[in-house]
Amino acid sequence: MWKLIILALIQSLLLSSGQVFLKFALMRMAPFGWNRDFWGGLLVNWQFACCGICYALGSLLWFYILKNFPFSMAYPMISLSYVMGMIAAICFFHEEVSIEKWIGVLLIMGGCILIAK
Repeated sequence: MWKLIILALIQSLLLSSGQVFLKFALMRMAPFGWNRDFWGGLLVNWQFACCGICYALGSLLWFYILKNFPFSMAYPMISLSYVMGMIAAICFFHEEVSIEKWIGVLLIMGGCILIAK
């Protein structure tokens, strides 16, 4: 059980880090559009490259998790990325998080522990 939780936390951290890098990359770029300026800027953006690396590592770890744990236990663990995303929103983007959202995060964490048992 604890091995799955630890691996899921690492995988969620990688996915959430990828999202943070993607948000930073998009904040530095021209407005979204189907044009050369937007897509060309994306290709030379180091934060976008870091996003891809995080996603790739997270996917490789997900392959391992799926191979070695029951799907019914592994898949719900993806929801831990919501917890990481909430923490990232506060730390990196200085967003306000209401008590209702924190209660939701606690319920998600409790559900993951119950599923992993």
